Amino acid sequence: MVNVPTVKLQPTGQEMPLVGFGLWKVTNKTCADTVYNAIKTGYRLFDGAFDYGNEKEAGQGVKRAIDEGLVKREDLFIVSKLWNTFHERERVKPITKTQLEWWGLEYFDLFLIHFRMSPFSKIVYASMRSADVGLIAVALEYVDPAVSYPSGWRTPDGSLKPIKASIQETWQAMEELVDEGLVRNVGISNFQGALILDLLRYCRIRPATLQIEQHPYLVQHDLIRLAKSEGIAITGYSSFGPASFRELDWKKAFDTPTLLEHPTITTIAKKHNKTPAQVLLRWSTQRGLAVIPKSNSQDRLLENLDVNSFNLEESEIQDISGLDRNLRFNNPIDVSYNGLSLYLVSGMNTYH
Repeated sequence: MVNVPTVKLQPTGQEMPLVGFGLWKVTNKTCADTVYNAIKTGYRLFDGAFDYGNEKEAGQGVKRAIDEGLVKREDLFIVSKLWNTFHERERVKPITKTQLEWWGLEYFDLFLIHFRMSPFSKIVYASMRSADVGLIAVALEYVDPAVSYPSGWRTPDGSLKPIKASIQETWQAMEELVDEGLVRNVGISNFQGALILDLLRYCRIRPATLQIEQHPYLVQHDLIRLAKSEGIAITGYSSFGPASFRELDWKKAFDTPTLLEHPTITTIAKKHNKTPAQVLLRWSTQRGLAVIPKSNSQDRLLENLDVNSFNLEESEIQDISGLDRNLRFNNPIDVSYNGLSLYLVSGMNTYH
């Protein structure tokens, strides 16, 4: 079995694998078998979320593996996330318990706030993208999962309804999950620097991890440096850049050269007798970042897991980082608010 390095999380000291399996876009029909087969292959970290809509099926795959004696619960590192419609303090614990029930678990190893833009985020007219016309925070009105699951960004009537729940309110409820043993570690996802610094001012339990979009077209040097300086471990998603989003038919992804065929990546891959995907993943893990790729191919499952058995030269790491375009694909969201076509742009992000 492939030996996967780990990173020690603060403040608990729990070890998190540097390579895991991401459940975004894994279909309900295939999810249970996919998780089971990934466990057989050697994966121990699984990254899920309410918004992925497949947590019950993922839990079925975990249960099968445990029932067959492939692993014990304590061998696995299960990650899930709090969706934006549950940011009010009284909503956090009930939905966490529901998600645990879907997984068939007593606790999550790591639970993240999935998305949170700054309270100073800008609502911008699509036709006037430089104009600040309002303020919005992406905490959204509660939607009952029995009515709409996964609920996404809108209410069942199709509208976007922001609420005033603050990050502090949500985080204090997250800390209570740790106090009650429902989660071992808490963290953040899609946060930028100003929000992290603000959170660190008042948190009682510091965020253990930061999950961000991370690939050579979006290197985020400063954000990574800040997180590391604060002892926050980093997980990068969409390690292959536009490839992850072409599955969604996103025009920006098709307009961007694929990293898997980029000459810089393919030349380095050939030199090391590795695949371009392995080079992209190693570019992250060699810098201490965890990765969560997915694949339906057994060969690629093994290849993606075995990315720490070789080292890139420092010059190669710099060459890959030099591809940076500050190009973000997962930049939520192009929405409609009060009948207007709007772009929701984090105040700390550059919108492309």
